[in-house]
Amino acid sequence: MADPTGFLTTPREVATRRSVAERLHDWDEVYPDTPGAVLLPIISKQAGRCMDCGVPFCHQGCPLGNLIPEWNDLLWRDEWQDALERLHATNNFPEFTGRLCPAPCETACVLGINRDPVTIKNIEVALVDKGWADRRITPQQADWHTLKTVAVVGSGPAGLAVAQQLTRAGHTVVVYERADAIGGLLRYGIPNFKMEKSVVDRRIAQMESEGTRFRCNVEVGKDITGDALRARYDAVVLAVGATVPRDLPVPGRELSGILQAMDFLPPANRVARGESVEGQVTAEGKHVIVIGGGDTGADCIGTALRQGAASVTSLEIMPRPGEDRPASQPWPTYPMIFRVASAHEEGGERVYAVSTSELVGDADGNVTALRLHDVVLGERGFEKVEGSDREIPADLVLLAMGFLGPQGQGLLEQLGVELDPRTNIARNGSYATNVPGVFVAGDAGRGQSLIVWAIAEGRSAANGVDAYLTGSPSSLPRPINPTDRPLTV
Repeated sequence: MADPTGFLTTPREVATRRSVAERLHDWDEVYPDTPGAVLLPIISKQAGRCMDCGVPFCHQGCPLGNLIPEWNDLLWRDEWQDALERLHATNNFPEFTGRLCPAPCETACVLGINRDPVTIKNIEVALVDKGWADRRITPQQADWHTLKTVAVVGSGPAGLAVAQQLTRAGHTVVVYERADAIGGLLRYGIPNFKMEKSVVDRRIAQMESEGTRFRCNVEVGKDITGDALRARYDAVVLAVGATVPRDLPVPGRELSGILQAMDFLPPANRVARGESVEGQVTAEGKHVIVIGGGDTGADCIGTALRQGAASVTSLEIMPRPGEDRPASQPWPTYPMIFRVASAHEEGGERVYAVSTSELVGDADGNVTALRLHDVVLGERGFEKVEGSDREIPADLVLLAMGFLGPQGQGLLEQLGVELDPRTNIARNGSYATNVPGVFVAGDAGRGQSLIVWAIAEGRSAANGVDAYLTGSPSSLPRPINPTDRPLTV
């Protein structure tokens, strides 16, 4: 245990963000420096709040199995390098999770039973950001090469994790990405104000130095067929994500000015990095409606506000959660409580317990308004509250209602992989599909999930691939099974 009285004497503190008035005028991260640098003056004392529990439930909250009490203790003792090594022992990309993960580890923290939990996410990002700043994060070369080759399709967190693990195990790994830059959603789906792309670039540079090869602007299934990929490589890993968006089947859906979130965010991210995007749809001067109250919806809010939207309204079909953990979601489960992201601090209105009934347009086919009504959760699902119909102005409607599964056309059809009842790619306990030598990791097999689950899937799938290539049990870590899910009641 680090500080024996830390959890009693030290209050919880988090990183201080820049003022809303300042950050709305740029696309930089919402902190005055890197989040890790901002945290340095307070982070050692925050690490000292960890009780080093006999049974650390933070391990259960995080699918990566992060050794949280260990690196808290080491950081409190000012042993930064040892703490960084314990952090990297279970997590390939803590600079990603420290910025983007909603921290289920904190909701499982034992201290959180009756007081504020440890700031695990802040400690994580402080550790890794300082490691990068001090140039202590270096490439890890394989001791020997197996002469086996692996193709990884997709360069999101799952694809990058499986690629790094297999490269370090001595295999030759090539990552294919259909976009013009590596990173998947990390690159073009996540706005800069949540994570600047230099954070991705430095990790990619490390992976290239370790031997991982990257091929951008290659759409597997079109530019190279699935059969050709199988013929060229000893194993193929599908980390293509869950990219099919959930749609809104209401009258007026065909109107102009209604976009899926992933048709709105990537162009904005490109422009933020200095590119010019022909035909970009922006929120400037428009009344923007965001349908969906999750992380993607928050990203749309922050982006629309920076583009100069006249107003932003976020709609969510679920009722507004409470401030406290509900009795039906006891510790250590991840509770549905009212959360405020940085984008929510910046403006806009959040409306709960409503459903869209119709999208209204003008004579030119442009959306002008959205009709909605209140709903309550009844025996047969969400039921309309009579007399609650109303109309709000809408010049731009963004659909951020989640994703249904991987794109079935093209590569998956060519490979002949089977899908499960939820339209995800079916796999066995080793992350292998029904096609010999073809594996799946991340949202493509699990369904839409958190970044920590994607990285855990990548690490676990690497274990299955390594065992397949070597013909013997793998020594690579396997933090989760394909069937594992977050703890619920």
